[in-house]
Amino acid sequence: MIRVAGALEERIKADTVVALKAGDKQRTQALRLLTAALKKERIDAGKTPDEAEEIVVLKRERKRRLEAAEIYAGAGRDELAARERYEEELIVVYLPAELGDDELAAIVDETIAETGAATPRDMGKVMGAVMKKVAGRADGGQVNRLVRSRLGG
Repeated sequence: MIRVAGALEERIKADTVVALKAGDKQRTQALRLLTAALKKERIDAGKTPDEAEEIVVLKRERKRRLEAAEIYAGAGRDELAARERYEEELIVVYLPAELGDDELAAIVDETIAETGAATPRDMGKVMGAVMKKVAGRADGGQVNRLVRSRLGG
């Protein structure tokens, strides 16, 4: 079975070609790492990922870069920290804009009303629905805290 790349992976591949032709080795290398991460996820899943699944991969890669940059900076390895920060900033370009607090609160309130949730026991039902709606535009921990506060948990 042939598994084709998702839209984000294709966009990153196209940007890799542009960076390669421009002779930008650092950007080319960083984009190739992203392509590899997306390809690995696609192969592991056994299907073409949708955009939300690709965003999850990019967010995970971004988090890894941030953590690595902190570790390198703490160890005095400023050149490696700078490389990780560069890659993190590059990943941000491919991620959708984060939802503001007010927008997220509105989505949570709307979802609670739709699902008829009233107690902390309904947390899972609300979380699943909200996470589908925000599709990588909000941090799961932030959504969890907001839902928990709305349901009185």
